[in-house]
Amino acid sequence: MVQGRGSANQAAKFTIALLLCLLVCLEKVDAATYTVGGSNGWTFNMANWPRGKRFRAGDVLVFNYDSTIHNVVAVNRGGYTNCITPAGAKVYNSGKDQVKLAKGLNFFICNTAGHCESGMKIAITAV
Repeated sequence: MVQGRGSANQAAKFTIALLLCLLVCLEKVDAATYTVGGSNGWTFNMANWPRGKRFRAGDVLVFNYDSTIHNVVAVNRGGYTNCITPAGAKVYNSGKDQVKLAKGLNFFICNTAGHCESGMKIAITAV
């Protein structure tokens, strides 16, 4: 039986759709999950925690902490450097937050008074 052009076009569309699905699935499988601070969790003096780790866009940071005294705020460079919360910054406060890294620089602080100044902040570069 001879197939017409319509069936060839459908097969090509199906193949492209299948490849796109595979790419999306592979991206999710490739993402790593990091618990910030390891077994100590999100706490003071965190600046060295990212050292030696290779972060990629799409990786997930898990912040474990006591939500009655801490939080996690995604900030810009100025917020990180000056320990301030810019208008519109995303504040997480569940105590078990999961944050997906964007490509480039990612900055996080605790904005409880004095905590960021005591080293409760991290800067992550994701490639």
